[in-house]
Amino acid sequence: MGKVEIGEPRIKESKGYNVKITPNECRLRGLTYSAPIYLEMELYKDGSPIAKEKIEIGDIPIMVKSEKCYLSKLSREELIQLGEDPDDPGGYFIINGTERVIVAQEDLAENRILIDESPRSSSATHIAKVISAIPGQRSSVTVERSKEGVLYVTFPAVPGRVPLFIVLRALGLKTDQEITEAISRDPSIQVQLYPSFLEMEKIPTPEVAIEYIGNRVAHGRPRDKRMEAAEAVLDRNLLPHLGTTKEARIKKAYYLAQMANAVIEADLGLRPIDDKDHYKNKRLKLAGDLLAVLFRSVFNSFVKDVSYQLEKLSEKRREEIELSLLVRSDIITEKIMYALATGNWIGGKTGVSQLLDRTNYLSTLSHLRRVVSPLSRTQPHFEARDLHPTQWGRICPVETPEGPNCGLVKNLALLAIISVGGYREEVKNFY
Repeated sequence: MGKVEIGEPRIKESKGYNVKITPNECRLRGLTYSAPIYLEMELYKDGSPIAKEKIEIGDIPIMVKSEKCYLSKLSREELIQLGEDPDDPGGYFIINGTERVIVAQEDLAENRILIDESPRSSSATHIAKVISAIPGQRSSVTVERSKEGVLYVTFPAVPGRVPLFIVLRALGLKTDQEITEAISRDPSIQVQLYPSFLEMEKIPTPEVAIEYIGNRVAHGRPRDKRMEAAEAVLDRNLLPHLGTTKEARIKKAYYLAQMANAVIEADLGLRPIDDKDHYKNKRLKLAGDLLAVLFRSVFNSFVKDVSYQLEKLSEKRREEIELSLLVRSDIITEKIMYALATGNWIGGKTGVSQLLDRTNYLSTLSHLRRVVSPLSRTQPHFEARDLHPTQWGRICPVETPEGPNCGLVKNLALLAIISVGGYREEVKNFY
């Protein structure tokens, strides 16, 4: 499978031919304003290509006034001729004739270390947490300091807490001195590492450390399988945003050491606890991010279906297989339309897409600029509902609902603009 492309908005008429369509016609006729998705597909037999084709694999709704929308290229006069409101802001979708908006979702910043105090019931004093995320994968890694002063790390696929220094050794920091210097050169912090070194006395080399993790992950299997499973977990599940190859292990070791340093500094009172409600620790997921999550999931099920159809066809007959016979385009279209029409999203979220409020022009603008927090509506969450000083100029201090949604459903300030994406490499080079 090669490139994915999106065509121009159109509909299929009953006689089978495609017709260019405008948003207004979709509203009046109860249609969906969508465009076809094309995928380059190449069929291989015994390692050599036998057919290549660009195939329509489904439809994706087009946001009104986006780059792909016809209206974005027209003047005010042309919009009026088409029966469109020239002052309409766009930014919504038309599904079966109804206007639906994908509401921005507020979330904690990914790939950023946040330090917190442990709850009283916990055996730890302080916790450093990072939500490590790459497209299609999201895993939470925590480093905590127990009341005895031992550092532990928790990450997906490994049950329970693992002593941090064992993981650091498995990642390639061979000597005790390397581990100490990776965490800090400050003698007052180095003294705090003594209990953790006692915990690791029986693990002298990286190989033994990897085997220790392997016993947790694949207990009871042969040694080489255990080692293999442990290495796979370290590469894929631990801090995937730093890389998923063997070369990235040393980076991961230094990153975990940085988290350990932060936890000890917080315990000694050398650094403040991070404020989760500070707006620098928040990110907003817009329509693009949410559609990307949806499309990734839908495309995966499409790929599985194509391989299933291929197996079925190859069992039936030996002669040439047509690529178009492998594709059931309704899989992608139906799943995307269902999510947008009901608001039920991947990950069990509800209310992600909503019916656009057209009471008046201001209520429309307000709805398009709404920001929803993922916190539960039934619990108090007093700090999250409060107006935080860092929301100045970003979030409107007045416009929020009364009652259970107070402070959890917010609106962007009038002149706030969300910057999309970033230039990580540029920042690294500059630094």
